[in-house]
Amino acid sequence: MILRPGIVASLVPSYSRVLDLGCDDGLLLRHFITTRDCLGTGIELDHPSLVTAMSARVLALGLDLNEDLGEFHDDSYDVVILSQILQAVVCPDVVRAEMARIGTVLILLVLNVVYWRSRLKIIGEKIPIPHDLPYPWHDTLSQSYAGVADFEEWFASFNLKVVNRVCLDGRGRPSRVASAAPNLLAGSTIRVLKSHWVEPGTGRNHS
Repeated sequence: MILRPGIVASLVPSYSRVLDLGCDDGLLLRHFITTRDCLGTGIELDHPSLVTAMSARVLALGLDLNEDLGEFHDDSYDVVILSQILQAVVCPDVVRAEMARIGTVLILLVLNVVYWRSRLKIIGEKIPIPHDLPYPWHDTLSQSYAGVADFEEWFASFNLKVVNRVCLDGRGRPSRVASAAPNLLAGSTIRVLKSHWVEPGTGRNHS
């Protein structure tokens, strides 16, 4: 799925410091910079995508989000974004904790592998190739598979407050119908989370 920048633009406050984990070609960050007056940084390991992002005048760093987030200082960004690649993260708990340490507002776009179209394909005895992530099982970075309900439970297990949830249909458009039964009808969801990370030894919370 190609994320429509306008969908998340309203979720990012103007003048924010934004860190985009897995920024791809940098177009999402560029949209924030030009329309929301944000200061944006991206990290991207894929070299061609990194070059494209830099060509778009986006500050992009060739770092691995699974290993290199310790390079960023505590509270160094207002917003940290992880778009469409949570299921490819090696240790989601670690990355989630690092995001909460680095930023105050976390925005995650998560694909729903139990979307109804995918369920129909499973009935046909084949692992589905979702519209959002059009790659066969042997040609994808996905390592973990979870539905909306699984992620709701996962978020609830941490000290993170869900302040907004946007349900998208199979083509990445906001859908009230999908919001009624997201585990079945949402092709993906956007979560906006507020971090309550506590700095070790100080008792200081994000506010």
